[in-house]
Amino acid sequence: MSDLAILWRMARGMPAASDHAGRLEGFYASQADAYDRFRSRLLHGRDELIARIQVPPGGTWVELGAGTGRNLEALGDRLPALRQAHLVDLCPSLLAVARRRRTGRGWSNVDVVEADATTWRPSAPADVVLCAYSLSMMPDWRAVVANAQAMLRPGGCFAVVDFTLVDAPVAAMARCRSQSAAARWFWRSWFGHDGVRPDAALLPHLARAFRVEHLAIGHGPVPYLPLRMAYATFIGRV
Repeated sequence: MSDLAILWRMARGMPAASDHAGRLEGFYASQADAYDRFRSRLLHGRDELIARIQVPPGGTWVELGAGTGRNLEALGDRLPALRQAHLVDLCPSLLAVARRRRTGRGWSNVDVVEADATTWRPSAPADVVLCAYSLSMMPDWRAVVANAQAMLRPGGCFAVVDFTLVDAPVAAMARCRSQSAAARWFWRSWFGHDGVRPDAALLPHLARAFRVEHLAIGHGPVPYLPLRMAYATFIGRV
């Protein structure tokens, strides 16, 4: 039944609101409690990417567009070794889930912040900044990437996993097959209904902005549909 409620909200699309925060809250408020269960079948590659990230003991971790804070669980026993982890998002309903998770897990080194990812920065330079299926929902993802660069210490890591469109340049970078123009149009339209905007320009932009450590394209199933959507994983260093 919770899947039906989420599918109904997705079918209705992203609601109109005066600002991005209002649109996010209008879309996710009714989905927040079931968000993680449903998205575990849609948002692929997160745990595999986090397993690749070298997290220095005593370091600072930032997730921009952190939602419910679920991704911190993938750190396992590396999380207590962090000095601080910051979960940053604009959606109050998803952050309420993150705060309950922090309390329930006893994460004393985790900070939950309601703020704009284009401008918020930690008080000390970050060792890792993660954007997991968040850049495609941010109206100005280039500003978010620039902000991540600015908050990272020298040698720090920027990690991304997100839906992507695979045009010829992206396919050449990832050494995979490109999508047809029709397929890219379909996915752009299908996701755009819910405020998600995968962009083929993202990976080339990241490759120019960071020293590339990892870049790959995967394909994951979409719940209840006989389709597989392309997603990108990226790790770069400043």
